[in-house]
Amino acid sequence: MAMTQSQQVADALTQRTGHVVELVGVTTEGDVSKAMLAQIGGTGVFVNALRERLLDGEVDFAVHSLKDLPTAEPAGIALAATPHRDDPRDALCGPSKLADLPAGARVGTGSPRRVAQLRALRPDLEVVPIRGNADTRLKKVTGGELDAVVLAYAGLRRIGRLDDVAEVFEPDQMLPAPGQGSLALECAAARDDLREVLGTLDDPVTRAAVTAERTVLAVLEAGCSAPVGAYAAEVEQKLRLTASVVAHDGSRQIRLSASGHPSQAERIGRELAAALLAQGADQLMGERNEPR
Repeated sequence: MAMTQSQQVADALTQRTGHVVELVGVTTEGDVSKAMLAQIGGTGVFVNALRERLLDGEVDFAVHSLKDLPTAEPAGIALAATPHRDDPRDALCGPSKLADLPAGARVGTGSPRRVAQLRALRPDLEVVPIRGNADTRLKKVTGGELDAVVLAYAGLRRIGRLDDVAEVFEPDQMLPAPGQGSLALECAAARDDLREVLGTLDDPVTRAAVTAERTVLAVLEAGCSAPVGAYAAEVEQKLRLTASVVAHDGSRQIRLSASGHPSQAERIGRELAAALLAQGADQLMGERNEPR
């Protein structure tokens, strides 16, 4: 998937600017480790190796899935562009929709956010932690190990696996991860020339939305092990942001919304995160109750 989305960026950049782009594959710890993300350092395991090569000058820019980027700004590296966002929703892959799965069905996901929201929707499910690329996860369904898996719709579209989708969750059912469906183009902060070139792919609407979402995550000091969802979209020239924190067992959740001008995306995110904390979001994130 990483090479597919990088090729899409390369093609778009060549079409937009005329610059020829050579792809350089980089294997990260997140690609090779079989452990769950929270055990090996969180989302940063997918980006650290790429950032090291940026700073060493081995590559000019890196393409990331934006939801994999830690919220802290890295020294010496700039987020040069956030291209137009793909579909941010989650998708259920299996033989039937969630409501039609049998009682006790085994559903796989590697995301604590999805685990919590699945348990809120269907407390009877057995949610199974899984790792691996999309094809590996889908094979667990076709091979009978699992009844279904939940994956990002955008990723399934990029690799041509939409035929495996039984249901797409709307944000009011399952809030996506902050930045889901978006890509991030990073380069060395000192490369003003490269930042200008990459900036031709930047989409202001996407940047405002993901800025608001990631600000919520940053203020909550939440990472990949926290069941936090956030989604922002521009509606009638206003940016509407919704975020939730869900108990790990799905029994309780805090869900709030806020809106404002897109230019105030960071402020909207900060204020909504503060409201979540005022209602006890930090305690909810810290709970590790057994599933019901």
